Parts: sequence; C-alpha cells; structure tokens
Amino acid sequence: MENIFNQQFLIGLGQGLKSWLLSDLPGLVIVIILFILAFKVINVSFRKLKSSLIHRADKQGGKDIEETTKRINTITGITRGLVKIVLWALFIMMVMQKLGVAIGPLLASAGIIGLAIGFGAQELVRDFISGFFIILEDQVRTGDVAIINGTGGLVEKIELRTITLRDFAGTVHIVQNGKINTLSNMTKDWSAMVFDIGVAYKEDTQKVMDVMKQVGDELMEDPQFKDEIVEPIEVFGLNEFGNSALVIKARIKTKPIRQWGVGREYRKRLKEAFDLRNIEIPFPHTTVYWGEAINPLKLDLNDHRIDKKEQ
Repeated sequence: MENIFNQQFLIGLGQGLKSWLLSDLPGLVIVIILFILAFKVINVSFRKLKSSLIHRADKQGGKDIEETTKRINTITGITRGLVKIVLWALFIMMVMQKLGVAIGPLLASAGIIGLAIGFGAQELVRDFISGFFIILEDQVRTGDVAIINGTGGLVEKIELRTITLRDFAGTVHIVQNGKINTLSNMTKDWSAMVFDIGVAYKEDTQKVMDVMKQVGDELMEDPQFKDEIVEPIEVFGLNEFGNSALVIKARIKTKPIRQWGVGREYRKRLKEAFDLRNIEIPFPHTTVYWGEAINPLKLDLNDHRIDKKEQ
C-alpha cells in the first residue's frame, strides 16, 4: 500500500513539474532575458544622455564645462541608481510570481515590517533627506575638493545616504549625509590661492608689490598656465606687521582644483625674482639691547677668531 502511494506521489510530482516546465518556465526565461536587456538599455541610455547633456552645455557656453560635467555626473549617477533599484524590485516580484509564490500577502507583510523598521530607522531617513537636498541644491559634486566636518578630500562618490572622500594620502572617508555639520566646497565655480608673503622691514613695500604683480602677470602669460588662471593676480597690499616680517597679501583666481599647482609655480618664480633683486625673505631672529641709550650688542665671530689666533 505504501509503495503504491509513493508511486502515485512521484507520478503526480512528475506531472506537476512537467506542467510547470511547459507553462511557467518559458515565461520565467523570457522575464529574465527582458530584464537583462532592460539593464543594458538603461546603462547605454544613461551614458548617451550624459554625453548629450555635456555636449549641449558645451555648445551653449556659459558656465565652465568642468563644473557642468560634475553636476551632470552626480545627477545621472543618482538617477540611474534609483531606476535600477525599482527594476530589481519588479524583477524579484515577477520571478516570485512565476515560481508560484503569492505576492499579495508578502506585500502586505512588507508594508507592516517597513512601517516598524521606519520607526527605528530615523537616522537612515535623515541621511536620505539630507542627501536629497545636497544634490538638489548643488552643494557639492563628484570631482570637487571639499572639507566635511573638518576632513578634506576629493569627492569620489555622492549617494543619497553617504558621501565618499579620498584625502591626499589616499585614505577613503565615508560620511553620512545626516551627520554633516559643516561642508566647505573648495572648487565651486572657481578656486583661489591666497599668498601671505613676508619680507624684511628694510624693504620698500611698493617695490615688493610691483615685483609680485610682475611675476603674477608673467605666470598668466605662460602658455602652460594661462588657461588655468581666471583673473590677473590681485596684490592687496601690506596686510600685517609680523614679528620679523612685513606681510603682503595677494590672491590668484584659478579654475577649480588648479590653485595648488598654480600656487606652487608662483612661489617658485617669486623666490627667484626676490633673489635676483636682493629682496630679503626674513626668518625669526632676536636683537639684544642693553638699554635705550646703548646701541645693540654686535658680535663678530670672525674678528674673535682672528684675535684668538694672534694671542
């Protein structure tokens, strides 16, 4: 009797499997193929859309094309990620339906579970809302150099929940959007390198300012740097009476992220110009006085050595 029952069970199972293979399996295969094609179409479409938007922005002119490219990359990346999440959800539901799993009760249960999780995931919701407004308000884009909560680096990725920074040493920092207290974008539209140049008190400040201006103008005319500098150098004048130097402030505006290279080249050329004109770049030193009416104490080490040899 038991053998007969087992045989009937196996026969029924085989017939059910055969029926599923003939009726549902082709539909499941078609769904998988369609979704694979859909993902490929999405990737190609977003690449073409991004290229088209960049080309249109470049053709229209206006803002710097690099700035426009940053914003387009950020927005298209976020949008593509959201579209893929929706497609994955649809794919999973359709596959489950083809496998005979009832979706209705699962969706109702997922809604209840999602509501319960929502109460405990307030921080996650806050991250998503903060990320949405960061993208909407164009506060920072991929490719920018930013300082977030005191940590600086290149923005490699912007998502609705986090921002990824890579600092100069190569260390990757992941910052939750909801925990961003301060955000400083160092490469929004344009950048600048500010110089505080110290010279000795004996120097003619106007002469020094003229040299600084001349070096900046020569740098701007250099074919290697002229496309990186936005405006001529601004020499603001004597900014501070330091302990051992007169501090003259200046600024060079550059394209985003170009300020450090331009700044290093300007300092190099300015040092050479100062050396050529015998302009002293001072270092901390101390002058000893014995009293207001007495001249400063002067020591001549060479004379001392000569006297000692004569003795």
